[in-house]
Amino acid sequence: MTEYSRPFILGLTGSIGMGKSAVASMLTDLGVPVFDADAAVHLLQGPGGALLPAIEQAFPGTTGPMGVDRPRLGAAVFGDPDKLKLLEAIVHPAVAAERAGFLRAHAAAPLVVFDIPLLFEKGGAATVDAVAVASAPAQVQRERVLARPGMTEDKFAAILKLQVPDAEKRARADFIIDTGTSLGKTRSQVAGLVAQLLNQRK
Repeated sequence: MTEYSRPFILGLTGSIGMGKSAVASMLTDLGVPVFDADAAVHLLQGPGGALLPAIEQAFPGTTGPMGVDRPRLGAAVFGDPDKLKLLEAIVHPAVAAERAGFLRAHAAAPLVVFDIPLLFEKGGAATVDAVAVASAPAQVQRERVLARPGMTEDKFAAILKLQVPDAEKRARADFIIDTGTSLGKTRSQVAGLVAQLLNQRK
């Protein structure tokens, strides 16, 4: 096998309710190291998290012993682009540092995955070698999202407005994983993609 200076980085993304997390789990099951950006944020903002002091200073009253009070923080930045940018300026560099540590830890792996929900929205596509988009028909997406606790039509619509449309994501993707089918068929697609990428590294 040819030696490479670093792993091939596959970016995984998908709009809300499109099955991205299920695909990430399937990749993990196949032994592919997956960096979960959301999980990194939760850790950094959880109990004793490294970002709590900076977030509390910028948004007083939004943190406590259990970490960030997500509803309060969400309310503090909702509808205010400047406050959202301030929060992102705190969070994004810390997540980037975690991602760099992940890459160092898996430097010998032929393939790693960056699971990033807002990959296209935040310009992350430029940091990966290829992009896979998890996608399902709009009606399937709608049913999945509205079945979530606390979700409403208005919340769903607001989230969609912040995300690049699925059709555009599909157009920009190097690979599309159809999650609107059975789990078995989706798992076969994921396994096929991993095999294809690993074969290219030989």
